[in-house]
Amino acid sequence: MKHFLAVTFLGVMAAGGAYAEGPVDVTNVNKELITSAEGKTYTIATVVKVDGIAWFDRMREGVDQFKDDTGNDTYMVGPSQADAAAQVQMIENLIAQGVDAICVVPFSVEAVEPVLQKARDKGIVVITHEASNIQNADYDIEAFDNFAYGENLMKVLGEAMGGKGKYVATVGSLTSKSQMEWIDGAVAYQEKNFPEMALAMDRLETYDDANQDYTKLKEAFTAQPDITGIIGGPMPTSAGAGRMITESGLAGKVHFSGTGLVSVAGEYLDNGAVEYIQFWDPAVAGYAMNMLAVAALEGKRDQIKPGLNLGLAGYTDLIAPDAAAPNKLYGAGWVGVTKDNMAEYDF
Repeated sequence: MKHFLAVTFLGVMAAGGAYAEGPVDVTNVNKELITSAEGKTYTIATVVKVDGIAWFDRMREGVDQFKDDTGNDTYMVGPSQADAAAQVQMIENLIAQGVDAICVVPFSVEAVEPVLQKARDKGIVVITHEASNIQNADYDIEAFDNFAYGENLMKVLGEAMGGKGKYVATVGSLTSKSQMEWIDGAVAYQEKNFPEMALAMDRLETYDDANQDYTKLKEAFTAQPDITGIIGGPMPTSAGAGRMITESGLAGKVHFSGTGLVSVAGEYLDNGAVEYIQFWDPAVAGYAMNMLAVAALEGKRDQIKPGLNLGLAGYTDLIAPDAAAPNKLYGAGWVGVTKDNMAEYDF
């Protein structure tokens, strides 16, 4: 059975009649939360870090499905390269266009704070993802606790390395709060549970680009050829590291644990260069962001709180770990994939 696929879908709840097929299982979706009592529809833009990579291609599928399922005008945009200034300009353009809501996966939280404040000042609802330290958002929704996600990556890597040796860590951006927290959680877990392991150098910033991952990892291994582990924050590292390990003949000698997708890292899982990838479904995350946007626009903020069940896989009992920030909500669930179970995932 393929995971994250669905055959049952909502009709267009506002307009009625039409049905769509897509990657998000909406069998148990919280229809009441996103149904407009007055039949209203909204224009909602989702702005991602970078367009044209597999991760955000998958997120677009969820955003597009939400449009088909609900009748709202939802769409996704992003810069062609990971660039904070370009993302800010896109948000500026959306403010000028007068959209009802903006969902954002920031490349740099600090860079988007002022423009998101501007959006909110104009009455635009702002929803964020992968931005646990955001200030200027109505709601932030995360797939899981970031530190626990990183701890599990390190648990897998540490066991593969036999609890000994040097490793390197990558992040898409040093200002990507979520990815930095993943690595924070990984390093803390390593220091407590694998004291004979050590981080070889500062985190490598790879700009969500597999070619950057490949190049910077090659440089790291040239400088310190005794490194035997890689922990990857951004999804493209799984491809960049897999390529580097394969070309260098290091499969079985250098171990990898990190965020990835089967569509990106599958060949390296298959040839043994990459042993483990971990992810959540970006299509479901895109759908979830748009659900919160509609709920906020419909004046249902009293329902957007800990305990909320969106009816989506991994988002059935949202929590707010920080009592002082009840608008920062977390789901529960990631998927771990190896060569043995990769056939169960088709994205």
